[in-house]
Amino acid sequence: QVQLVESGGGLVQAGGSLRLSCVASSDIFSIGVMGWYRQAPGKQRELVTSTTGGSSTFYTDSVLGRFTIWRDSGKNTVYLQMNTLKPEDSAVYYCYVRHPTGTTYWGQGTQVTVSS
Repeated sequence: QVQLVESGGGLVQAGGSLRLSCVASSDIFSIGVMGWYRQAPGKQRELVTSTTGGSSTFYTDSVLGRFTIWRDSGKNTVYLQMNTLKPEDSAVYYCYVRHPTGTTYWGQGTQVTVSS
């Protein structure tokens, strides 16, 4: 069983930055597809970004150019740098990793609140 622990959420003013971290209990990031979803109140969970750790990375249009995902293999950690934050970025952010067998593991979620 893989455990993912997120941190880094909080309250920030519009235009500010936050960095989210997701630490895995094993080296699963090196073999899986990883990324971040978010869910705002009353809305469906939305894929924000995903990556294989190589050249294949996806960003949803609304965060393109503002958010960056990367992996630190030595620390079993995936990061999400969020710049120029907007109030509409406010949500609970969930880290996930999908193992090649198809099993998906989720973090517990971290709240991001952007004030206007």
